[in-house]
Amino acid sequence: MAERRVNVGWAEGLHARPASIFVRATTASGVPVTISKADGNPVNAASMLAVLGLGAQGGEEIVLASDAEGADIALDRLAKLVAEGLEELPETV
Repeated sequence: MAERRVNVGWAEGLHARPASIFVRATTASGVPVTISKADGNPVNAASMLAVLGLGAQGGEEIVLASDAEGADIALDRLAKLVAEGLEELPETV
């Protein structure tokens, strides 16, 4: 299973707008991904309600994981998005 640990780069955490950006990016990746707090249970990263339910705060560590084909590339891109608090999924990493 591929995994990336990353600190949330959005000051407001994964709430409302940042969560929406993250969920859209996850869906666009075409790879099933889970997200969790460092010590929590993983949830579907393509679910807005699940991501909001995490209550991840700015600077808090989260874990992105997937065991699908292409997971490493997708997780690298999603990790960059989250860590840097970007507005959209980066084209390249």
